[in-house]
Amino acid sequence: MFSNKKRDWTFCDTQDVMMFALGCAKGIANQLFRNPRWRSGLFVHHLQFPNYTVYTKQRPFAEVPHGSASSNQNVFEYCCRRHMSNSTIELRTEDNVVRFSFSNNTKSVPMRRTEKKWKRAKSSRKAKVNELRFYRLKAKKKMNSPNPEVRIRYKLEKAKRKEEWLIEKLRKYDVPKTPAEAYDPETLTEEEQHYLKRTGEKRKNFVLVGRRGVFGGVVLNMHLHWKKHETVKVICKPCNKPGQIHEYAEELARLSKGIVIDVKPNNAIVLYRGKNYVRPQVMSPVDTLSKDKALEKYRYEQSLEHTSEFIEKLEKELEEYHKYVARYKKKDEVDSKSKAV
Repeated sequence: MFSNKKRDWTFCDTQDVMMFALGCAKGIANQLFRNPRWRSGLFVHHLQFPNYTVYTKQRPFAEVPHGSASSNQNVFEYCCRRHMSNSTIELRTEDNVVRFSFSNNTKSVPMRRTEKKWKRAKSSRKAKVNELRFYRLKAKKKMNSPNPEVRIRYKLEKAKRKEEWLIEKLRKYDVPKTPAEAYDPETLTEEEQHYLKRTGEKRKNFVLVGRRGVFGGVVLNMHLHWKKHETVKVICKPCNKPGQIHEYAEELARLSKGIVIDVKPNNAIVLYRGKNYVRPQVMSPVDTLSKDKALEKYRYEQSLEHTSEFIEKLEKELEEYHKYVARYKKKDEVDSKSKAV
């Protein structure tokens, strides 16, 4: 009826095969769960298919539904979820041959709820403080180094990093210039220019350009003055750089569409509104900064200027140090040669 060489049993009748398979499954289950407390919890569970009976525990087991008795692959898996191992028992009937296999399957049964991915835990406040302390001690070690080259190079690297950061900050305040509208510039005679120059000097109305430079508020004040006066005087107080007053004069003429009458040596500009002057609806131009942003830009520019000066100073110090070292090396070599002679 059957051969025991390869541990495969061949049966002629399907009912005999299933009865023998169920008996073997019961024996394997009893050997697996020798604990009497677990063995008492086993019971026979009837599926929808009358030909099969599955031995399971009520809670921790999961059944895999099976097809008809004549199918090629018939698999029953018993997976332990809680208080049990992840072992699996398989029953296969292929070509009237019954095979059992016992394997440790580490894969867990798929749960209904999707498992949440673990996010990287945020570092605590103490860890951040310790990290900052480490960098401070490292910087302090370089600052207090007995080698002057190490100290100068540390300061130079720090200043260059600050310079790059300031340049990136200043790029945010670059406003793209709108294309200039076409307008007919008025031509003035020498007499008219002389008259407007004298009247602009005598009148007391003026607009102040401070540390913020030329921004929207300056142009707006100029249009308000031109409502009652033909000319307006623009006084630039911190014009310390050479040629800065002329740059301001060109920028104000472009934004206000006025005419520059005179640029005085005491950092004053006289502007004429024109004969056919019409006050615009938007007196503050679009391509200008606001008052607050103009002040921020000025602070970054001042910081960039001082940083660049500091970098030049450090580079000179480093060059002098290298010259000093090279000079004394030559002196030591000469002394060593003289002693050898």
